[in-house]
Amino acid sequence: MNRLKLASTEPKPVLVVGSVAFDNIITPHATGERILGGSASYAALAASYYAPSRLVGVVGHDFDEKYIDRFRAHGFDIEGLQRDESGPTFFWKGKYHENFNKRDTIDIQLNVFETFRPELPDNYKDSEYLMLGNIAPGLQLHVLEQVAEAKPYILADTIDLWIDIQKDELLQVVSRVDLFVINDSESEQLTGEKNIILAGQKLLKLGTKAAIIKKGEHGAYLFHPDGLFALPAYPVTKLRDPTGAGDSFAGGLLGYLAAHDDTSFKAICKAMVYATATASMTGEDFSCDRLESAGADAIQARSDELLAMTQL
Repeated sequence: MNRLKLASTEPKPVLVVGSVAFDNIITPHATGERILGGSASYAALAASYYAPSRLVGVVGHDFDEKYIDRFRAHGFDIEGLQRDESGPTFFWKGKYHENFNKRDTIDIQLNVFETFRPELPDNYKDSEYLMLGNIAPGLQLHVLEQVAEAKPYILADTIDLWIDIQKDELLQVVSRVDLFVINDSESEQLTGEKNIILAGQKLLKLGTKAAIIKKGEHGAYLFHPDGLFALPAYPVTKLRDPTGAGDSFAGGLLGYLAAHDDTSFKAICKAMVYATATASMTGEDFSCDRLESAGADAIQARSDELLAMTQL
């Protein structure tokens, strides 16, 4: 595994709980069929550039060994990846609009993911860094109960669906995590605030210790008791498929924190730079392909560029 060399200490493992899926993606320029997707796939791959990844998810009888080999090539611990032979793997089909800012879900088949209940292997329960991908809030709460004694640093993500149908459970999750990551339209949906600054302030009042609101091609804002930080996006010029960029951002960010074993305001700000560079790779090809092949040197180079762009 080609990992970024950022700290002199041994990085802490990152536990990622989320979905593993097959996607069909239609964009204005090309189409990808039956490609590897899912929040956990993207996030764990991104995190693995910084720290060892532990993956918890479920796949069906159609998830060939070649996909497992892709995970192993990035040093994943996949003891927590469940295989359910009763049906196929979670499937999603989506179509992006011309500007890539909007997409429509054409088909979604939960398959074995419908009955998925994440159960952590015993050796995962002491993980010090945990990412809750955008699975149902009830499942996120189930994971939190399993790591209650270890008290890890927890990053949680969500999607608009859960704000619509499981808002009460989602608010419980928000109140129990260290860093809540959400995009701007979802933050408005959850808080009722159109102004991103007011929305971020309200998220802190809901109980999360810190929050990041993503604005896609316009960057991201960090809301923290120690300050406000804003970062532009990396200027990608060859966007092919933005699916998974948000998951890659979250995974890369948590991986950076785990590599330094530092969760201070300053560390999160620096982590956002590396996370943005990592996520920028994802959109340059379908599926996880570009993220997998990018390599640590390319991510470091983009991080350095982004740092230079933001200096006076």
